[in-house]
Amino acid sequence: MTLAVITCCALWWGTVAFAAEPSAGSPASTAVNTPQPRLVDLGAGRCIPCKMMAPVLEGLKKEYAGRMQVEFIDVWQNPDAGKKYGIKMIPTQIFYDATGKELFRHEGFISKEDILKKWKQLGVTFAEKKTAP
Repeated sequence: MTLAVITCCALWWGTVAFAAEPSAGSPASTAVNTPQPRLVDLGAGRCIPCKMMAPVLEGLKKEYAGRMQVEFIDVWQNPDAGKKYGIKMIPTQIFYDATGKELFRHEGFISKEDILKKWKQLGVTFAEKKTAP
């Protein structure tokens, strides 16, 4: 069933023309002003693999607050975002460094552990979370 949903999503996206690079003023281009690494997940609220990503993203958002930005964009509600980011299927996760430079893209579900492993492979480390005394 998951393969059918992914195929459906990929086929649906295949009917949309995408820009190769985000244009000026797009969400990706504004990441330059952000001093933190950023993970953008493009998906849809009704897509099964996207639903599986939701708790992963929420966990990262809470655990890495102040050290990494985590953003979800529903491309079925905002089709222009899919065009701006040039995605081919959902979910797609895009890893940006603190300067806004795209480092890596992943298509499909990815676990929290694999996301953190990928950040490490990309040379991005996160400072330990400060705890109150």
